[in-house]
Amino acid sequence: MNYQVALITGASSGIGKATAENLAKQGIKLILLARRAERLETLKTTLSAQTQCHIIACDINDHATLENELSNLPVIFQNIDILVNNAGLALGMSPAHETDWIDWQTMINTNCMSLAFLTHLILPGLVKRNHGHIINIGSIAGTYHYKGANVYGATKAFVEQFSGNLRSDLLGTAIRVTNIEPGMLNESEFSLVRFKGNETKADQVYADLEPLKSSDIAESVSWILNQPGHVNINRIEIMPVQQASGGPITAKKV
Repeated sequence: MNYQVALITGASSGIGKATAENLAKQGIKLILLARRAERLETLKTTLSAQTQCHIIACDINDHATLENELSNLPVIFQNIDILVNNAGLALGMSPAHETDWIDWQTMINTNCMSLAFLTHLILPGLVKRNHGHIINIGSIAGTYHYKGANVYGATKAFVEQFSGNLRSDLLGTAIRVTNIEPGMLNESEFSLVRFKGNETKADQVYADLEPLKSSDIAESVSWILNQPGHVNINRIEIMPVQQASGGPITAKKV
């Protein structure tokens, strides 16, 4: 498929950054969206020898700013044909009855509302041009339950269902939709954010494990995009070798 412009959310680190680096090698022009302007500027400079980049430095939950920025893109970036919905987060691992409501609300707003909002903004252009690909970065947490996932897992289940329903609505067009569902992944700030900066807790998650890398997911994005136009990869579930879908499903009698 001949893609020209990609919008990547959460582009300043982790999967988003690795995906930007891979797509730049293919000469795809990039719209890099994240909160931290300095990191985006550094990435833009790094990639400038390979492609053209446009920066949108804002919180994905700031819908008014996001809509304004996308309405005023430079001409060469206006026909977006790849949307990588990567921005998202998990907050905490406490059982549901001990969680902070604001954490739940933040996860729902970021992982569901803002992903849907951005998709809603981009989708009409894709349909009008009858060309494009939406790649959502979900999680195995949307399929498999585990203690402490409560609302985070529910938001990723939303992403899975939203992806499938988009495919149904887009039947009859050439637009493709994929949900990528990674398992345990390091080399990103995911666990550090989840534990609100507590490096000790974040490091314990990956103790004695070799988790996925951001580059693994970025390679999957490139492979998906480069499939023939008649092929749609609905979903990909990716785990490190040291992780499996099973887990403890019983507890001691109380």
